[in-house]
Amino acid sequence: MKRTGLTLTAAALMVFVMAVGVFAQTPAFHDIRPGYGVTGIGWLSDYHPPLKGTPGDTRVYFLDSGVPGGTAYVQGGTHGNEIAGQMAAIILVERAIPTAGRLIVVPYGNNANIDYNDGYRDDVPSSFTIEVEGGLQREFRYGSRRTNPAYESQPDPEVYVTPDGGVHEGEEIRNLNRVHPGKPDGTLTEQIAYAIRRLLIEENVDVAFDLHEAGVTSRLANTLVAHPKGMDAAVFAILDLSAQGIHINLEPSREEFRGLSHREWGDHTQALSFLTETANPGQSPDIVNPDVINDPVNPLHDRVGRQLAMVRAVLDATALLGVPPVTYDGVPTYADLVRDGLSPWLNAPTALP
Repeated sequence: MKRTGLTLTAAALMVFVMAVGVFAQTPAFHDIRPGYGVTGIGWLSDYHPPLKGTPGDTRVYFLDSGVPGGTAYVQGGTHGNEIAGQMAAIILVERAIPTAGRLIVVPYGNNANIDYNDGYRDDVPSSFTIEVEGGLQREFRYGSRRTNPAYESQPDPEVYVTPDGGVHEGEEIRNLNRVHPGKPDGTLTEQIAYAIRRLLIEENVDVAFDLHEAGVTSRLANTLVAHPKGMDAAVFAILDLSAQGIHINLEPSREEFRGLSHREWGDHTQALSFLTETANPGQSPDIVNPDVINDPVNPLHDRVGRQLAMVRAVLDATALLGVPPVTYDGVPTYADLVRDGLSPWLNAPTALP
């Protein structure tokens, strides 16, 4: 926020008042235990200061190899009830050892939806636990699709029009994946989107991922969505995944997908942008009392394995096509997670570096 002496511009003053007034709550913290690959930890508010101290602020983890290469951005938690993306991002933070280029990871992209149930369904948990080494438990939150309305400065409109002209139902103004590229003086959710765009630009991100989940019968279940700039790499990645025995569908990011990350990041930043989807039974309204962790067909460890496999396959493909490489060791493959589950790949509370 620019200042001249002690005088704020009118626009900056409005944002400042929103930050200290309406957004009086503080950001949620999570049980994330950074591994040896983490070289720095920041905040999303570093890219948009009015978010500082609000529920929309969230941790940003840097894993820099010190070896020339590209920069990849991986974001989970756009939707707080799509937990495979969050857990995949957490495993990158806790296990990845970069060998070329650098990773920037945000496990909870919208930290302001993690303490709220938006009424989509009431038969899912508000948190879940995973047993790790030594029989110890780690607890993770299960949030909702949209920002908690208590954190916004105004009621939802009847119709929401994105900065680029996309038209959505009014409540989607609180859906981070409908408000890109964001506004610096908009709602809390729009400011989160704006800060993410600034991060992608200021950090010169080459490849960006937004990790999601869909219902098990949705056309998006187990799908890679690619902006046209990255479609060639996506095709190579799908072939690579198929060779590993992992079936993933491919969908292009079409022009009419205004407000969605894969479209707007690709249009408004230099990054090749991708969105991943796995099959979460908690996203299927016809499944009563879904087991979002141990479902016999789509258990969490399988979904996390697919998320991580898509990220690695795309990065391998972009490097093949001439994008500066981003490589890392220490992260489980899909086969590792199918065999071992999540437990061995999450740091135990006593296993801090």
